[in-house]
Amino acid sequence: MATKFSGAQIVKTDEGAVNARILAREAKVDFRRVEAASIKVVTRLTSAEGKRLFVRFFSTLQLNAHFISVLARTRLDSDDVAKVEAAIKARIDTVAEALNKAIDGAEALFQANGITSSATYDTQALEIEVGIISSTGRRYLDLIGKIDQLMPLLQTLEIHEVITTQALDIQRATLKRQVRDVANSARSLATGLRRRMNALAASAAGGGNASASPGAVRAGEDGGVEGDGDTEGDLAEPEARVVLVDLADDAVDRSVDPLESEASMPEPGEGPEGDR
Repeated sequence: MATKFSGAQIVKTDEGAVNARILAREAKVDFRRVEAASIKVVTRLTSAEGKRLFVRFFSTLQLNAHFISVLARTRLDSDDVAKVEAAIKARIDTVAEALNKAIDGAEALFQANGITSSATYDTQALEIEVGIISSTGRRYLDLIGKIDQLMPLLQTLEIHEVITTQALDIQRATLKRQVRDVANSARSLATGLRRRMNALAASAAGGGNASASPGAVRAGEDGGVEGDGDTEGDLAEPEARVVLVDLADDAVDRSVDPLESEASMPEPGEGPEGDR
């Protein structure tokens, strides 16, 4: 006669250690000098990808967006700053569209293959109250939520052999990189505006021509934002392209950089655990 066991546990499950390990690697960002009101939102993330993107990039994105929208406007032309803000938001919209298409595609595969339930995580969810200080921060948190929603759908499809492990890895890596690059681009643009502020201050002190300073922001022929002097790279797709600042130049005068250490903080590297 078969014996039934109720609640028998044959494997050890996570009791919060995974989240503690992820939070221990959080990029420490100092918001003590950010005098901005925030909307408090309780965020719940379940996937390894969503948790790590949030912990490593959300706060630095918020700080750099604040520098661009608030502090840069105290010294630079508001129209120039608005072009940078628009380019960042266009990049976010592009990534959001890609994530929406991926979610819709995964759900279509669920329906076509008769899959009725999604895989779930045995590790504890990361639930944390987030203070959102700008529309850019809100949009970026939405991106992280979308990738957190998508990851278990892709895992389910791989378990049922609807997609291959290789296809899963490629799509996961591509979407993670796109979400990460939004934050890295905002950091680079904040650095570029800070350099322009420094150049203007140096020009004012020396009586030079501020309009010719390196890193000046101007409208591009394609409707995006371009830089001159020491800038390079792309912020977004061609329709919202900008040229980014070269972060290798450490000889910049930082005398007017109120958030220098936070806005240019290097991002932690990808770790071996759950960071594929």
